[in-house]
Amino acid sequence: MSTERFPATITTTTTTTTATAFIDNVQLKFLTNDDIDTLKGLCSEWFPIKYPDNWYKDVTNGSQFFSLAAVHNGVTVGVIVAEIRLRNKCHKEDTDILGYWYPFDTQLAYILILGAAKEYRRKGVASLLLDSFLKHIHSLQHNYCKAVYLHVLTTNVNAVLFYERHNFKRHKLLPHYYAINGQRYDGYSYALYVNDGCPRWTMCDVINKGVDYMSSFSLCQASRYLLTTVWGLPNRLLLLNNNRHTTGQRTVRRV
Repeated sequence: MSTERFPATITTTTTTTTATAFIDNVQLKFLTNDDIDTLKGLCSEWFPIKYPDNWYKDVTNGSQFFSLAAVHNGVTVGVIVAEIRLRNKCHKEDTDILGYWYPFDTQLAYILILGAAKEYRRKGVASLLLDSFLKHIHSLQHNYCKAVYLHVLTTNVNAVLFYERHNFKRHKLLPHYYAINGQRYDGYSYALYVNDGCPRWTMCDVINKGVDYMSSFSLCQASRYLLTTVWGLPNRLLLLNNNRHTTGQRTVRRV
């Protein structure tokens, strides 16, 4: 079953004394089958899409999923669901997120859902969940995971700003990516590179890296290198001439 094209819902975070006090009392726990009804309620609040029952069973049981809930006073106030997948299992539009030199079994993490219940927004819940997931991705267990990526509606400004504040970079525009209530909507893909991962190099990247290298090669170093090369040129020519002369003598002796 495909788990793609679920527009992530996110809220902005306001750093205030009240929000900090609230977060200090939030507990994190992994989702189980017992949380399916709660997850359904949150998804119906966030998304204009009805997910099949087997999808909820998959994300609360599958070992490849990271499904974490934020709980406050016994109430689930936010959820993140992400999947660890291999590069060759990504959909076509996402295969270029990593550089072409990475092997097909390189891991990536895809965020399916990230959000907070309406009455608990702007309290840092989404940031707490995202930070917990990124800490998990940076662990030795997932050192081979080189990027975290997601899809988001272009009209979901709050989500776009949130991810950009958390250092995600816009990868590309996905025209007509979402089908919602019979209408097509554009999406963005966003990526955060982790564990020394990096995207494909464009021609601009090659030029910029060349300029950076040349700028680090100071004028003094360049002058010293040029002087050393010119100064040693006569000796190199003399050595080359002697080698040719010696080779000629050896050839005559063999005759």
